[in-house]
Amino acid sequence: QVQLVESGGGLVQAGGSLRLSCAASGRTFSSYGMGWFRQAPGKEREFVAIITRGGGTTSYADSVKDRFTISRDNTQNTVYLQMNSLKPEDTAVYYCAATGSYALKIEPRTYEYWGQGTQVTVSS
Repeated sequence: QVQLVESGGGLVQAGGSLRLSCAASGRTFSSYGMGWFRQAPGKEREFVAIITRGGGTTSYADSVKDRFTISRDNTQNTVYLQMNSLKPEDTAVYYCAATGSYALKIEPRTYEYWGQGTQVTVSS
């Protein structure tokens, strides 16, 4: 079992930046692949970025590539999402998630543990 708590969301103007954090507690954090997902009103939850257990491999959705960066600090049991050049279409509730599966996938259903989410709103 692992518990996840996101923070760092808020209201920002288009072109601005935010850094989301996800603090994990419970079993060994480094045993989990981690992902960030988001869900806008009326839309399905979608993949944003994923990172492997050791942090050596990352993957991004095309819509955020070159603007967002996922990273993790296994000594602090935390995963981050640095979001730059934010656009109004990035507005959503952002969730972090953990999977014990070694092979990371982008489908939300493959992640066993979820945080409560943090709201990101980008104004135009």
